[in-house]
Amino acid sequence: MLFDRVLIANRGEIAVRIARTLRRLGVTAVAVHTPSDADARHVREADLALEVPSYLDADAIAGAALASGAQAVHPGYGFLAENAAFARACAAVGTAFVGPPAEAIDAMGDKIRAKATVSAAGVPVVPGGAEPGDVLEEWRDFPALIKPSAGGGGKGMVLVHSAAELPDALASARRTALAAFGDATLLIERYVESPRHIEIQVLADALGGAVHLGERECSLQRRHQKVVEEAPSPFVTPELRARMGAAAVEAARAVGYVGAGTVEFIVDGATGAYHFMEMNTRLQVEHPVTELVTGVDLVELQLRVAAGEPLPFGQDDVRLSGHAVEARVYAEDPARGFLPTGGRVLLLREPGVPGPAAQSAARPAGSGPLVRTDSGLTEGGVVGSEFDPMLSKVVAWAPDRKAALRALDRALAGTAVLGVVTNVPFLRALAVHPAVRAGELDTGLIERALPELVTDADVPADVLAAAGLVFHALPQGDDPWEVTDGWRVGERAWTTWRLASRDGVHDVRVRGLPAESAEVLMEERPVPARLRAEGPEVDVTLGGRTVRYLCARDGDTLWLGRDGHGWAFTRHLIGDPGDRPGAAASGDGVVRSPMPGTVLVVKAQPGDRVTAGQPLVIVEAMKMEHAVTAPCAGVVTDLPVQPGRPVDMDAVLAVVTPEEE
Repeated sequence: MLFDRVLIANRGEIAVRIARTLRRLGVTAVAVHTPSDADARHVREADLALEVPSYLDADAIAGAALASGAQAVHPGYGFLAENAAFARACAAVGTAFVGPPAEAIDAMGDKIRAKATVSAAGVPVVPGGAEPGDVLEEWRDFPALIKPSAGGGGKGMVLVHSAAELPDALASARRTALAAFGDATLLIERYVESPRHIEIQVLADALGGAVHLGERECSLQRRHQKVVEEAPSPFVTPELRARMGAAAVEAARAVGYVGAGTVEFIVDGATGAYHFMEMNTRLQVEHPVTELVTGVDLVELQLRVAAGEPLPFGQDDVRLSGHAVEARVYAEDPARGFLPTGGRVLLLREPGVPGPAAQSAARPAGSGPLVRTDSGLTEGGVVGSEFDPMLSKVVAWAPDRKAALRALDRALAGTAVLGVVTNVPFLRALAVHPAVRAGELDTGLIERALPELVTDADVPADVLAAAGLVFHALPQGDDPWEVTDGWRVGERAWTTWRLASRDGVHDVRVRGLPAESAEVLMEERPVPARLRAEGPEVDVTLGGRTVRYLCARDGDTLWLGRDGHGWAFTRHLIGDPGDRPGAAASGDGVVRSPMPGTVLVVKAQPGDRVTAGQPLVIVEAMKMEHAVTAPCAGVVTDLPVQPGRPVDMDAVLAVVTPEEE
């Protein structure tokens, strides 16, 4: 019998997605939230909500389940999803854990133990070594990949090319592993050149039934974290699918697995040889692509299996229909090395239907593309550095891969998160990249193609002109007698707007009435311009060409969005310095934080002589580390930060006094 009430031990888009399946099944959804998350979207979509100190407080969440009368707890992914102690804590209060037995979590959560277990079951594994049995510092087979033994999601993984890099890489990986997973144990593996990352979705019930639902291609990654996933893989043949699927089922059976899980393989793109990497004992971020090609609701199946029901189908019943592609929308800036960003969501536009409202396999033959967005965002919500930078997932299904990629690109073009810099333009460039379209994927593709994919570093001239026109139309409250740019009584003079953006400071000259007839100076010539606004949508006409923008304003900062891009402009007074607000001029020796976060390590002291590019401070945000380096050679004259202290974006971390030549 299915549960009547389920507590969701998570937040963000996955908590919203689980709540929607619970609502469809007529099951009461109970949310938990921290004090800062009391008004979050997942709380609004639940039937009942309880406050907890932290999403990592297993005892508090198990207690909330008991207090709410929940019969089961769904952990989602991340946080406590793969925590065996949490599964046991749920059992201790008489609440079912929607996941595998604690023993299976223990067996597969430890990558070292997991490799030994599946190897004994005949599943091929990547050669490597591990602590404490092997001394990692003595590894000499390069390139090599360091991984936290208790980790997942790519966090703490470091690619090492030589023995000289090994000590710092191990130290960084241990810090991240301890902070993210509470366990600093590491393992090291031979790095497979040009690898494809392919995973198999498995399902098992408590009565001995076990199946796989095909594969997902997860090779498009940055910093060892997935960005775009698809199902099925353009590389995998039916024969390879059958072999890998059988191996994945054997791996699950080897630990007495129950529920939904994912077995991840690294595959040699040249030979097709595959090796077990790890098993994620939970729902995966990329599960929607499997749902769309199989027509099943994985969360519903998780709930039914946890309630003791058998799987409703066998392996021969599994059919893959069409193609699905998912893109993860992150609060990050690809033009600045994928550094995490943040801010208040001023305007939000998300395409498609909320998942999992529709599944493609149930649609009539010949149906067109379907777009689904899983999101935890709300207008007015704040994106900070406390949690993972993933904001939402845009997923497209179509009868074939080419059409699915086109549908994904169109859906991303209709996505807007004004107020926060996101990776949406990067995702659009990735979706149409020739290698992606051809299915020629490997985990190093993004790094190699990065210059082609980061297309939004500079503000286009027409967008800059549009921003100047919008500022010109907004009521500013200025006294025209104090304007120093040529205004005269009775004259149609130019007004100069000094606008700062990510790529610098620009002067935009406008004259006339934007709603009727105005002109913008572009390339030293006046261009006819007009503006028409309706709510947040603004139509800007420049030289006879009209483009629609989404517009949002926060004080003196104006955001314009179109086709998935978002640009922020801040108005400056004439005569202000030409530097970007908050940023130091290159070579002045001031070192600022490139992101909001927490100082992990301070690698210098006042009075130290440093060289240009030498790491000074390591800042962590959203479970990612960034080394901030000296901008020039000189002496450290100020270092106003300490490990463990939070810092804002552009906060001064250090001052290096340049050496005199």
